Amino acid sequence: MSDRPIINVDEAQYADFGGGGRYQVQLARVSSQLGARKLGYNLVRLQPGKVAWPYHFHHGNEEMFVILDGAGKLRYGDTEHPLRTGDIVACPPGAGAAHQIINDSDAELRYLAISTQESPEVAEYPDTGKYGVFVASPPGSDNPMVPLVRQVFPGDAGVDYWAGEDLGADED
Repeated sequence: MSDRPIINVDEAQYADFGGGGRYQVQLARVSSQLGARKLGYNLVRLQPGKVAWPYHFHHGNEEMFVILDGAGKLRYGDTEHPLRTGDIVACPPGAGAAHQIINDSDAELRYLAISTQESPEVAEYPDTGKYGVFVASPPGSDNPMVPLVRQVFPGDAGVDYWAGEDLGADED
């Protein structure tokens, strides 16, 4: 935890993050630098033509985005909205708030992403039918940025609740 409860955006340490191709951002996880516990803060730099994350929604966590500089597009529910410097976006939990930020401009898009840190969390990805299950590392762990559980699977990967369990013999 930091001795200083403040960081300027020009002091943030960015690292590449993403799946490659169009899903690539530079991400500064400032919440850990500031010692935050119940909210996550990330500074995001998104280059032209890039997409921050797959279209998704959260079952437990709420997100807010503050556009610091640049322009882009917000895919939200069944609509699309232009984004510009100074915009504030609210994404409460639930399918109606599925969202994705896209840089469709010719300049870098920078924003602050703020979210609650409820754990465990389930996210859904409507475009691909995937689900994600995430369990945060416990407080005080050696590396709180590495989740204890992070599993993403196709929506049809479910099994019966009793599958694989030794049910024993039926008694007459």
